[in-house]
Amino acid sequence: MSRQEELARESWEKKGNYDEPRLSELVQMYEEIGFEVRLEPFRPEDESGCNECMKASRDKFRTVFVKRKA
Repeated sequence: MSRQEELARESWEKKGNYDEPRLSELVQMYEEIGFEVRLEPFRPEDESGCNECMKASRDKFRTVFVKRKA
């Protein structure tokens, strides 16, 4: 089972891969509207489509997952 599948089982919903400054903006926005936010390392093996630019600087990117606060 992939990490993404594990998180989905725990009700986390993937929103996408981001780097700064957009990453901080999204985290703040989701928290303000009542979501828990989880940041995971970018994993190109979990992605489909073109992600060559992200692979080149993968340490800068995080995958954003959210779920409603209980």
